Amino acid sequence: MIKINCMSPITKSAKGALRQSQRKRVQNLQNEKKLKNLLKEVKNLITQAQAKREDEQGSSPLEKKIEKAKKLLPQVFKLLDKAAKTGLIKSGTAARKKSRIAKAINKSR
Repeated sequence: MIKINCMSPITKSAKGALRQSQRKRVQNLQNEKKLKNLLKEVKNLITQAQAKREDEQGSSPLEKKIEKAKKLLPQVFKLLDKAAKTGLIKSGTAARKKSRIAKAINKSR
């Protein structure tokens, strides 16, 4: 567990609250990292597909990257919705990210 440097809690309930907040902090950091990595992966696939589209037309590796990004889309939506539900990000932020990713995938076709 990650220890937070602050004054030590005095009461029993404050000690319990500190333990809870430490556990939640670790979970939030893990979920945030997972979300960022997945978003980065999808964005990289989209940019690679767009770069290859400029180089050559109608290639199969291009379509494979787009298909892989499409397959990751439900996972991205699920993580974004869950992050919004748990308060990791705000619901408007989740909606905006979902919209922009879907729009980028449709544009890269």
